[in-house]
Amino acid sequence: MIIPSISYFLIFKYLPLWNAQIAFKDFKPLLGVEASPWIGFKHFLTFVRSFYFSQLITNTLFFSIAKLILGMPMAIILALALYETKFRRLRQVVQTAAYMPHFLSWVIVFGVLLAMFSPGEGLVNEIIESLGGRPIAFLTSPDWFRGVVIGSDIWKETGWSTIIYLAALMAIDTTLYEAATIDGASRLQRIWHVSLPGILPVIVVVTLLRLGNILDAGFSQIFVLYSLPVYKVGDIIDTWVYRQGILEFQFSLATAVGLFKGVIGLALILVSNKLAKRFAGSSLY
Repeated sequence: MIIPSISYFLIFKYLPLWNAQIAFKDFKPLLGVEASPWIGFKHFLTFVRSFYFSQLITNTLFFSIAKLILGMPMAIILALALYETKFRRLRQVVQTAAYMPHFLSWVIVFGVLLAMFSPGEGLVNEIIESLGGRPIAFLTSPDWFRGVVIGSDIWKETGWSTIIYLAALMAIDTTLYEAATIDGASRLQRIWHVSLPGILPVIVVVTLLRLGNILDAGFSQIFVLYSLPVYKVGDIIDTWVYRQGILEFQFSLATAVGLFKGVIGLALILVSNKLAKRFAGSSLY
């Protein structure tokens, strides 16, 4: 049973690492990976010294941290609410409605956002105009674009993220709730003293895993939603790499940036894992 899993990681995760050496080479497709000349850390320095480096890092960290700080509490709150409700039918309806956006592609979500926020016929702008206001270009305005990105990500992924927290809540020993009830604890006190401590290890692990991908701000979402007017606040590392690597054929530079992201992610996981083990008593290893 484990052979397919090992084969998958060997073929699609570890073998491609051999080609990562082009990050240190002046890759020429006609020469191939091995015959291309070595140039050391030139591509890494090119990226770090790029005019767009600070802007890309700022935008990427902003989207990643905002999604983490705002998205995770929403998922935990929804999981607690679903777990505490006594109306089984209502829980099923809410779960289904919350899970469904996860299965929509960002292209479809973009269509939904257009229907909602388009300056011409968007529902939100029609409401604003009916109240005497002026329409707002939510998707092309630098002042509103970040809010649309973060809000749409939370709407799309919160329901799906509750699954792991619901599973953790169901694994808590029910006798703890019974003991808390006998001691006179209210529902909020049971949540605070039983539920949250019970799922704390899961929260720590999920946070650590998210920190490892802190430089992945969501390429698919940004690529579909952003446009030239919002490049300054919406362009992230992955979209820049796409333009440089795919459109400009700078494969070595794109690979170097990929390795850069991997090293930063690994360092964040190691540091945060050590801090979590020291202060929260829970960690990945």
